[in-house]
Amino acid sequence: MKTGRIIKSISGVYRVDVDGEMYDTKPRGLFRKNKFSPIVGDVVDFEVENVTEGYIHHVHERKNEIKRPPVSNVDHLIIVMSAVEPDFSRQLLDRFLVIAHSYHMRPRILVTKKDLTSLEKQHDIEKLLEVYENMSYKTQFISINEDIEQVFSSWGDGLAVLSGQSGVGKSTLLNKYFPNIEIETQHISKALNRGRHTTRHVELFERAKGFIADTPGFSALDYDHIQKDEIKNYFMEIHEYGATCKFRDCNHINEPKCNVKAELENGNIAQFRYDHYLQLFKEISNRKERY
Repeated sequence: MKTGRIIKSISGVYRVDVDGEMYDTKPRGLFRKNKFSPIVGDVVDFEVENVTEGYIHHVHERKNEIKRPPVSNVDHLIIVMSAVEPDFSRQLLDRFLVIAHSYHMRPRILVTKKDLTSLEKQHDIEKLLEVYENMSYKTQFISINEDIEQVFSSWGDGLAVLSGQSGVGKSTLLNKYFPNIEIETQHISKALNRGRHTTRHVELFERAKGFIADTPGFSALDYDHIQKDEIKNYFMEIHEYGATCKFRDCNHINEPKCNVKAELENGNIAQFRYDHYLQLFKEISNRKERY
C-alpha cells in the first residue's frame, strides 16, 4: 500500500503523486456505493496493481474542501484580482472573500497588472488594500515582471490555490513560473470586461514549498451553502465588532443598540464593506423566500 496526494482528476482516473512518482489510480467500487468521490488535493492510500497504476482504498480526512471547483486540503487560498482588464472591483473581491471564509479558509489577496495601471489608479488600489491589511489580510500588488518565484514562495509551505475572475492573469503567472506546462490563456472580451475560462479541470503543480493549483475559479459565485444569518461571520470586521452588540442574533441592519452600526458611524468600518454586506444579505434573503 502506498500513500500520496491526488494532483489531477480526469474522467474518473486520479493521478497520485508519491514523492515525485506518478500513479494513475481508480477508486474501489465501495466509494461509488457510498456516493463518495475522491477529489484533487486528497491524501489517499492505494494499492499498486502494476508499475504505474493502482486502486484507491482510503481517503484521509480532509482539513477543508472547496466544493466548486472541488479541491481539498488547501493551505493558502489566493484571491487573484487584476488592476485593469478586467477592472478591479471592490464588490467582486468582497464576494470572493465571503466564499473563501465560508469554506473556513483565510485567503490572501493578489492584485496583478500593476505595470498596466496608471499611477493614479495604482495609488487608489494601494489605499484600498490598506483597508484589507488593517483587517490582517495579506496583500500583494504585482507587475508581470516581478520575481514570480519570490511571490509564490512568500505564501509559505503547502497547497496554494489560485482562484478568482477569468482574465486576471492566473494562467499567465503559472506559465511564467512553470514555462513547460503551457496553460492556455485567452484575451479579455472588452464587451464583457472579463476573460473566458481556459482552465477546465483542477490540477496541482509542484512548487518549491509544496503545490499550487490553477482552478476554473469561482466562476459562478455560489452562495447556496450560506444562510443569510451566517454572512455577518464572513465580513471579518463586522464579525469582530458584532460580538458586543446587545442582541446575540443581531444582523446589524435595523436592530437596536447595534455596535456594528456605531463603529460604522465612527469610521472604523468602511462604508463600502458594509454596503456589500447589506447587498449580499438581501440577495440571500430573497433566494430563501423564492424557495
